Amino acid sequence: MEFHHQPLNGANYTDADIKRLITEYNVQFIKLQFVDINGQVKNMAVPSEHIDRILNNEIMLDGSSIKGFRNIETSDMFFYPDKNTFQILPWQEHDGKNSARLICDIYNSDGTPFEGCPRCNLKRLMAEAQKLGFSMNVGPEAEFFLFEKDDEGQITTKTHDRAGYYDVGPDDLGEAVRADIVSTLQEMDFDIEASHHEVADGQHEVDFKYSDILTTADNVATFRIAVKAVAAQYGLHATFMPKPVYGINGSGMHCNISLFKDGKNAFYDENAEYQLSDTAKYSIGGILKHIKSITAILNPTVNSYKRLVPGYEAPVYMAWSLANRSALLRVPAKRGMSTRVELRSPDPSCNPYLAFATILAACLDGVRNKIEPPKPVEANIYKLSDKERKKMRIESLPGSLKEALHYMDKSLIAKTALGDHIVDEFMTAKEIEWDLFRTYVSQWEIDRYLARY
Repeated sequence: MEFHHQPLNGANYTDADIKRLITEYNVQFIKLQFVDINGQVKNMAVPSEHIDRILNNEIMLDGSSIKGFRNIETSDMFFYPDKNTFQILPWQEHDGKNSARLICDIYNSDGTPFEGCPRCNLKRLMAEAQKLGFSMNVGPEAEFFLFEKDDEGQITTKTHDRAGYYDVGPDDLGEAVRADIVSTLQEMDFDIEASHHEVADGQHEVDFKYSDILTTADNVATFRIAVKAVAAQYGLHATFMPKPVYGINGSGMHCNISLFKDGKNAFYDENAEYQLSDTAKYSIGGILKHIKSITAILNPTVNSYKRLVPGYEAPVYMAWSLANRSALLRVPAKRGMSTRVELRSPDPSCNPYLAFATILAACLDGVRNKIEPPKPVEANIYKLSDKERKKMRIESLPGSLKEALHYMDKSLIAKTALGDHIVDEFMTAKEIEWDLFRTYVSQWEIDRYLARY
């Protein structure tokens, strides 16, 4: 398939620009995209001849049909497209006709932002940060698996290759798929920094450049769609499920975080210890204080906690370090404008809009209240005994979705970051998910108990 290149690289789109591109690329449908509380991308396809109605925020949706949005009595809602997110979808070209997308905020019928829209909520948090003079940048590292499909087209857990970390072809059968993923994303204006095979069989990573948290959240949502679309062209299934195969590494989405102020990296202080500013240290302190309370957002599925166990390079211990990858937070070596803190616990099943909002809220609380972090830990925490960890006051992340929801429910930070509507809807949905899991009789139980008892 031949993909189409975007002519306007990072420019601000006007209505006239969008209409010109629709004509130039023979765009038949505009996909109005948004995400629900679970981070699932939803869309409505509107014929491009209605572009004036789209750009005037006149297209409606039924909020009662979207999980966590509205009840049937107050269900009329409106798409408010962000014009700068207009993109041709390279994988949807057919007979010379194209589809494009616009990422939308969801508004109430009275013209106010809907409090349950994850994107609107993130904008609210960004405005709070701006009052303190801060903006946040995030660079995510989202991992994924490529699995084969069977003769009926059903997804299997048979990995596409048996290669390992940084392997090359012919062992790495994913090279061609990754190359197409990268070229597709580049056509959609992504600045790709690297791509490589990950540790586990069939596991891959494509890293794109950091940006402000709203742009990055949009990019994560787009990234997941693009990866799945390109994989499907090869007859493969791409999954961002955190732990799809027992006994091998799961997939994470490490987040490289920095606060900026007046155009400068607020985490860098040339004269401070470790060249980390008070803002950086207080942000680390805020994240460590609140991480248990926001883990349900960063790791939102039952399956997430199959990854968050010791021994598979998953960070479960609440400490920070300068190099040590067994800690939850580490500070990579680069300084100056590149000074950042890497939070290693999030996984790619999270809703990026909610995840970044909670991370920002934790950092801002640390800065406001000058929360001092403990001393960095450079020992391999995985090899410490329980007694040694206890002596060093290194706690663990919640071990299950149920435990994570318990901490979230007790804390104010989630409500600060997400608002009552999102928290209530999220908690309700996840408590149902946990209950379904808790009562489900798994194959493991059948294999272990059926013959024995």
